Amino acid sequence: MRRPLDPLPWLSELPVSRQMCLAALAGLITSLGLAPFGLWPIALVALACIYLMMLSAQSRRSAALIGWAAGTGYFALALVWIVEPFMVDPWRHAWMAPFALFFMSAGLALFWGAAAGFAHGRGRLAFIGALALAELARAHLLTGFPWAMLGYLWSESPMALYAAYIGPHGLTLLALVTAVSLATRPARLPLTGNLPLLAVFAALAAAPLLQKDTSAPPDAPFVRLIQPNAPQHQKWDPAFVPIFFERQLAFTRAPSLTGPRPDLIIWPETAVPWTLGRAETALNMISDAAGDVPVVLGIQRFDGPRLFNSLALLGPTGQVATVYDKHHLVPFGEYIPYGNWLARFGIRGFAAQEGDGYSAGADPKPIDIEGVGSFTPLICYEAIFPAYSAAFNQTATHLLQITNDAWFGEVSGPQQHLSQTRMRAIEQGIPLIRAANTGISAVIDAQGRVLASIPLGTAGFIDVPLPERLPATLYSQTGDWSALALILLLLAASWQRTRTERRHHIESR
Repeated sequence: MRRPLDPLPWLSELPVSRQMCLAALAGLITSLGLAPFGLWPIALVALACIYLMMLSAQSRRSAALIGWAAGTGYFALALVWIVEPFMVDPWRHAWMAPFALFFMSAGLALFWGAAAGFAHGRGRLAFIGALALAELARAHLLTGFPWAMLGYLWSESPMALYAAYIGPHGLTLLALVTAVSLATRPARLPLTGNLPLLAVFAALAAAPLLQKDTSAPPDAPFVRLIQPNAPQHQKWDPAFVPIFFERQLAFTRAPSLTGPRPDLIIWPETAVPWTLGRAETALNMISDAAGDVPVVLGIQRFDGPRLFNSLALLGPTGQVATVYDKHHLVPFGEYIPYGNWLARFGIRGFAAQEGDGYSAGADPKPIDIEGVGSFTPLICYEAIFPAYSAAFNQTATHLLQITNDAWFGEVSGPQQHLSQTRMRAIEQGIPLIRAANTGISAVIDAQGRVLASIPLGTAGFIDVPLPERLPATLYSQTGDWSALALILLLLAASWQRTRTERRHHIESR
């Protein structure tokens, strides 16, 4: 039998505004579990403190406010990188940065506030289930934004390997169970009363046993990753465009430093500064530099008036063999929701291209490269969605992401993006190849290990043999349905327990 710690008297006696400040601080500390900090033990203790604060709330409204404040603190630090795009042209846009960060954090925190209000007075199972459901909801509602999910608190720990079995939302449940266990004491039989926490410790200890050999075979094809390091404020500057383009050509034609000539060369997102219809000369130069090696590159293209953010496969003779158009766009970054309707009122300027922005492409399809493998294409933002990485799990040999993280500086944004793409590899058991404009370009094996990389803010290239994929993982076959079923089971158990307690209370009166 277990019971939660008694609500802290000094905390419950504080004004709600001060409780919210403490909750925001605890939320901020919780986000230290994410990259680049990776302080997951401290984060789990802070999450336990958030649970105790919600437990101490005197009303459902107070619990909701505390949950909202905790979420705001958590997302404010986790998403601090969103101020970076406003600093590309600071004289025009810097004033908007604090407002963007606050409203983004406060908006996402509404999910936490709703979960805390719902769970008030219903016990720890309700807290775990409601907050896990809130995280699942924000990953899917309104096009979804699964960045900085609580499950990623484990991403820098051995527990990340369990993503192959339970996925990111299963890891969220595991983080919440751990936090609640830390904040709960046994009434008697301490050993059995702490079984959930003991199970977590056992899982941590057993995680190394899940490691498998994913080393590249002797005849593995080599891939070359190109990282031009074009800062965003210079990337489209006519004075710098030729410099960055020639730098990529030089890296493409350079002899290998570590082994044979690569079998595939990859340029990052929007690496070619001309649209596809006007890039014939540039593509011929790339083909000449690559010789008979195929090149994957990021380029923009028009189809009539519509603009697409695309990935193109350039064949050995310079012809465009395949084009993939990014289909999950960034709201307010690459397009304006309801942009056609808003354009009637002259509202056009919020998208990245100073107009209506990009159009969404069709559903992805695998890119087959003879002698190299079958690749699942992902452009930047798409790699944070587990479902897209699973699209061709049965046939794909590798996940392929091109990205331009120059928008997000050189601190937390690119580090978190890399951390989440590592989770995609673990979830699917498929290696991931990543070419980034300013970094971090990397080859990641099927268990999330970075085999080789180019650091942030560095221009260069690396040649790496491609690691092999693993058999289909459990998560790749079940997706998020198992986590959802467990969440609903927890909420049902909590509802039944609350109903029974209320009936006993009425009968005892």
